[in-house]
Amino acid sequence: MEFLLSEPSKFSLSRCCKLLGINRSGVYYQAKPDSEAEVAIRGKIYTFWDSHNNKGSRTITADLREYENLTINRKKVQRVMRELDIKGILPKSNLSKIGDLQYKFPYYLAGMNIYAANMVWETDITYCILPTGKMYVISLLDVFSRFVVGAVVTNSLDTSGCIECLNQALSRYGTPYIINSDQGSQYTSYEWTNKLKSHNIIISMDAKGRWSDNVYIERFWRTLKYECIYLLGIERAQELHIETTTYITYYNTRRLHSALGYKTPEFTYLSSIAKNETFIAYCDWPECTTRDTKVKKRVLPTVRNSRANEYCMELVKENIN
Repeated sequence: MEFLLSEPSKFSLSRCCKLLGINRSGVYYQAKPDSEAEVAIRGKIYTFWDSHNNKGSRTITADLREYENLTINRKKVQRVMRELDIKGILPKSNLSKIGDLQYKFPYYLAGMNIYAANMVWETDITYCILPTGKMYVISLLDVFSRFVVGAVVTNSLDTSGCIECLNQALSRYGTPYIINSDQGSQYTSYEWTNKLKSHNIIISMDAKGRWSDNVYIERFWRTLKYECIYLLGIERAQELHIETTTYITYYNTRRLHSALGYKTPEFTYLSSIAKNETFIAYCDWPECTTRDTKVKKRVLPTVRNSRANEYCMELVKENIN
């Protein structure tokens, strides 16, 4: 624009604008400086925001109308806030924070026939809002029996809480074949994945937003909150720890589960362990379609290498003897 106004040309200004494909009115436009009133409004908006940074445009608009007697539109407040690059600090949608891509793993439970204890464990983290702040409950649940094999209450989202829960479960109930989780940063961390690999545990993870892939422990969270935490009105961290531990003991040993034929999770878990079955985990591959109704099966590679070969060798030794 400055070039057109400063440099002489044998063409008219209209001709130059037409050749360059620009609007002639834009060449003559001069931005008007903000009036004193506009500057004052911008200063007041910033002052209201600076005093409490959690205020958004709605609250600031109400403050200007109430305390400054200004007739102002919320859209104008939004525009000024954008120009000043300020915004309210408000809670956003808080899904699991996805961690390093290097430590993500596929979902292995699609179509799997889970018919024994310790085949698949599921783990997850839930939060409880107390007057003193947020607390978190971490659990490991056996899918076949719905038996809670480990639980930890903590005030932090560090991976150390997940590791503590895992160590607790492994020391009490042995090693599962597969552990399934979401893609939260705790479960995609090097510490977590390396711990599972060191115990030869297959790592399975939900797809993004697929809460139903981890549905058994999600359903347990609902039971825990509505039958214990919300019902008792827990307000202190120590009380949460005590009542959660007490309820999980009741859930495992006394609460009859409809999906288990009204048996307790502990009874179902111990009954399955007592059978001492050696099994191989299968999954559907590829997925069934309307044209291909025959289900194709494949053995999970890690299971095949680490478990099935051991089982076959035992059968060979028995036949030789």
